[in-house]
Amino acid sequence: MSQITKQPTRDQVPEELTWDLTKIFATDADWEKAFAQVKADSAALKQYAGTLKGSGTALLQGIQAVLSVLRVFEKVYVYASMKSDQDTANAHYQSYDAQVSALAATISADTAFMEPEILAIPADKLTQFFQDEPKLADYRHFIDAITVNRDHVLSADQEELLAGAQDAFSSSAQTFNVLNNSDLKFPTTTDEDGNQVQITNGVYSTLLQSSKQSVRKQVFKGLYSAYGQYQHTFASTLAGEIKVHNYSAKVRHYSSAREAALAQNHIPVSVYDTLIKEVNAHLPLLHRYVALRKRLLKLDVVHMYDMYTPITGTPQLSYTFAEAKKEARQALSVLGDDYLSHVDEIFNNRYIDVVENKGKRSGAYSGGAYDTPPYELLNWQNDLENLYTLVHETGHSVHSWYTRHNQPYQYGDYPIFVAEIASTTNENILTNYLLKTQQDPAVRAYVLNHYLDGFKGTIFRQTQFAEFEQFIHDSQQNGQPLTADHMSQFYGDLNARYYGPDAARDPEIAIEWTRIPHFYYNYYVYQYATGFAAAATLAEKISSGQDGAVDAYINNFLKSGSSRYAIDTMQRAGVDMAKKDYLENAFAVFEKRLAELEKLV
Repeated sequence: MSQITKQPTRDQVPEELTWDLTKIFATDADWEKAFAQVKADSAALKQYAGTLKGSGTALLQGIQAVLSVLRVFEKVYVYASMKSDQDTANAHYQSYDAQVSALAATISADTAFMEPEILAIPADKLTQFFQDEPKLADYRHFIDAITVNRDHVLSADQEELLAGAQDAFSSSAQTFNVLNNSDLKFPTTTDEDGNQVQITNGVYSTLLQSSKQSVRKQVFKGLYSAYGQYQHTFASTLAGEIKVHNYSAKVRHYSSAREAALAQNHIPVSVYDTLIKEVNAHLPLLHRYVALRKRLLKLDVVHMYDMYTPITGTPQLSYTFAEAKKEARQALSVLGDDYLSHVDEIFNNRYIDVVENKGKRSGAYSGGAYDTPPYELLNWQNDLENLYTLVHETGHSVHSWYTRHNQPYQYGDYPIFVAEIASTTNENILTNYLLKTQQDPAVRAYVLNHYLDGFKGTIFRQTQFAEFEQFIHDSQQNGQPLTADHMSQFYGDLNARYYGPDAARDPEIAIEWTRIPHFYYNYYVYQYATGFAAAATLAEKISSGQDGAVDAYINNFLKSGSSRYAIDTMQRAGVDMAKKDYLENAFAVFEKRLAELEKLV
């Protein structure tokens, strides 16, 4: 008889496969004490309001006081959020998460005075402040990053009102997260061995790689049957989030939410436009790959559930978590011993929450704060994709380690725009390693297929998401209600254009937007695509042993944090992202590996 495979509850997961959050706070009581203290310290910041323009010393003291509160709050926040993520049905930690979300809004209101006051200081007076107070030099770029957006910061009273509304503004995203991770009930499906398994996001991604089309089709339709029942609810939550993005941009005098979002990282809008233009120009490469997939799978048409199964057979490239750590370490050895020492620290000290459990947040991420270890959340499955996920998240984590140990707190984080470059450089290094070490034609073909699928999923797919994101923001801004039907019609058309004539127009894919959490992140997804393209250049330099490549990568990029603007950081690392060259280079690699796979099979 077939058996139903169920997820373990949190208390059934072996301790060594869970992260150790006692490195942040030893007990919940310690967290509660820190929470109360940071709340009190935040309220005490009011004494600095109105003082920053007095002198260079007063400006320095005000900035340091604000950052001191934010530094402790980061620890409080990540403990609560990660405790909640490990079991989203745990009411105790759901309460913690709700409390820190509310506190975040309070702190935003308490610190809202700082930027307007800095902006109110005339440029010549600010110059004098730097001369009068030498210690202020440590915050020069921090202050410059504020004053460069002078035209978009409101008065202190207005900023306080907006900051106080952040908790309410985040309600749509919070509702999506609870519905998507806790309340949404998925049916069971049948795996390749005939076992009935509960569909989860992790199981879904694994079974879509099945060699049996019937298995892929059933899990695809099963997943979307659940999302389809709530598509109008998801439309409401997404519409609410988009309204917040557009409203916030409007009141800050930006022409669009996109301009406002990119300005936070000082990224020109032209970078976004160039990405979409170049990807659309190279869609024939994606169509060519879909045609190859159709031919090798011997299909009349390629359904969307046929897009992830290997087209070259399945050689023995399965990894337990222990095996994956060894393979990842070997692949990353081209980055040198110092880099590897931090990989070892992450792998061997319970910084990683490894396996799926009931109620655990789906997906994967690297998290933490300036004064905590770089933690990773995974939902481990024994396949190549999860090896790539481990290498990806470890790229984030080592980036965080270098930044936090080489920059002061004010520069101890990095823009999302460059964060994805660190992680996808690791992915590209892993691909180069596998193609170098795997000589079996069947294995090489499998790795090439995996790379092409990864490219498809990162550059083509994330740019597709970026186009959709632009569409829904423009629609709402122009007064078009964001109904499920309106979004699904556009998404279905967009998907058909991207994948071309050999791809079926499965009706389920039109509601894929319902399950993408990144649409709540305010113009986040394009950075996956730009990051992957830039990473291809960096990885090629590192893997080929180019003189100075590792040194430039670690010292000019990973250690830089936010001490420079992202565009400048990447130029120093060896990639000029103000030009389209890096995108063209990436497509050239894709075409080369596509041609190699076509020849090999």
